[in-house]
Amino acid sequence: MEYTIQKIANLAGISTRTLRHYDSINLLKPIRINSSGYRIYGENEIDKLQQILFFRELGFGLDTIKELISKKDFDPLYALYHHKQKLLEKKKQLDLLIETVDKSIAEREGKIRMTDQEKFAGFKKQMLHENEKQYGTIIREKYGAETVEKSNQKLLNMTEEEYLKVTKLAEDIQVKLAEAKRLGDPASVEAQEVAAMHKRWLSFYWAGYSKEAHRGLAQMYVDDPRFAKYYDAQEPGSAAFLRDAIFIYTGKTK
Repeated sequence: MEYTIQKIANLAGISTRTLRHYDSINLLKPIRINSSGYRIYGENEIDKLQQILFFRELGFGLDTIKELISKKDFDPLYALYHHKQKLLEKKKQLDLLIETVDKSIAEREGKIRMTDQEKFAGFKKQMLHENEKQYGTIIREKYGAETVEKSNQKLLNMTEEEYLKVTKLAEDIQVKLAEAKRLGDPASVEAQEVAAMHKRWLSFYWAGYSKEAHRGLAQMYVDDPRFAKYYDAQEPGSAAFLRDAIFIYTGKTK
């Protein structure tokens, strides 16, 4: 069966503008243009669009999706199994958040008492899920699976007070880092205060602290664009500045 661009847009619940964009970037091309100038799509394009939308739902960017589905060894069936697994993980996380809300309602109504850990379990699981998705591979390669699992368990065992404190500390680091970066000296009092704050932040997650590991993490912030983007959000160059400040704080120059 064939579809015009309007019909396939209605079928998939997306706009014709989106489909035209997919065409312009060679992500999803129509099989032909009819005599009236309309893009026409067939069954293969329907299946391909479904794959694209699954990948989008899982947070993949268009460039990454294009690269994946354009590979010669791309297996649509395997991809569907992968989508299912990821969606089940997402469902599990949503179920946990819903359970946390239900328990919180019951506690407000005086039916149960929640522990501090139960109140924040859903949010912590969400944080771990996001961290694993973005940084899991590189962190495990650098520090080992055992170290990562210990760190994850430490997060899950945080009390409400600890969780709120570490969240606030992370926000404060971002603000003060941007301020120190504008001063321009990683050896300044302000920059060294940020390095000390960063060490305190790590203590909430790491089972043990070492200067060498702290320096290694700081260097990774610069080497990995994902970390650099996070620290550079408020002030460009902050990731490298934080690295330099931490190197000074731990007694080593670059």
